[in-house]
Formats: sequence, C-alpha cells, structure tokens
Amino acid sequence: MTPPSHDTHTDPGLAEALAYVELQRLESRYADVVTRRAWDELADIVRDDCPIVVDVRHTKFEFTGPTEYGEFIDRAIQRFSVFEFVLLNMVFLIDAQRGVAAARVYMQEIRQNVSDGRRTDAYGVYHDRLERSDDGRWRFARRHYRSFARTAEPRVDTDLDVFDLPAIPLEEILEGG
Repeated sequence: MTPPSHDTHTDPGLAEALAYVELQRLESRYADVVTRRAWDELADIVRDDCPIVVDVRHTKFEFTGPTEYGEFIDRAIQRFSVFEFVLLNMVFLIDAQRGVAAARVYMQEIRQNVSDGRRTDAYGVYHDRLERSDDGRWRFARRHYRSFARTAEPRVDTDLDVFDLPAIPLEEILEGG
C-alpha cells in the first residue's frame, strides 16, 4: 500500500516541519563554512544585500553581503591555530507559507591562540532573518550577532568575561522585514 502523499502547499504542519529541517541545514552549513574557512561558499547561503551586525561588546562592526562578511571573519580568526564554530542550540519561528523565518542561534567558538598556544572560548547568539529565495533555497537575509561570554584575559581571576544575554523577540525579527 502506498502511503498518503502530503502536499506542503496545503499542509501547514508539514510545510513548517520541512522548513525547520532546511533551516537547521542552513545554520549547520554556515558553521561548517566558517570552521573550514571556505569563504567563497558564503555566497550560496548569504544574500548579497544581507545586512550583518557583529557586536563583540567593545566594538560593533557592520557589513553587507557574503564577501565583506567573509573577509571580516577571515581576518578575525587568523590569530587562531585552532578554530571551530559550534552550534549549541537553535530556535526558529517559521512562516513557511510566506517563506520567512526568524532564528535565535546560540554558539561557541573553540579556539587556540597562535601567539601563546592558550585555549580560548567565545559564546554568543545570532538573531537571524531567513528568507526562501525564488529557487526554493533558504538564505540569510539579516544577521545580528552579539557576544555574551568569552575567555577572560590571563590577568583576570575569572575564567570568563560574562555580559548580558541579548534576546530579540523572534516575532520582531519575523515581521520586521
């Protein structure tokens, strides 16, 4: 017996579940691209007009598109002999019918300094707007990253410098264009 078919255009639950899997793949692909330092692959997953904010607490950087973003990350991680981008958790709000989604993505960078061989870690959160393009693939349409903890300097008595945890409401991201 053939199982019943599900048309994702008429079954909202199935459409959302499919989008969820596709969005997880997109976020995982980003982590893989950064870990491998494969900057040319960002063009497949980041829209050319994507505004990107990187707030590392002492400085805020702003970019547009995959090329500027990749060049920035490349410069920033050259000081590490080991660099791995790890996804810790992802939460999505999806409007599959409109082809838009909002994500809150918690991450960790596992790093080792070239200069002194010291292991360092950074923790942060991305607030992403994701949009499905005409070819049916999801891409980053807007990104906002903010650090919330990182390895403290050796002269400090604590292991981590800890900052407030930012939380932009997913509904605001989804509806905010």
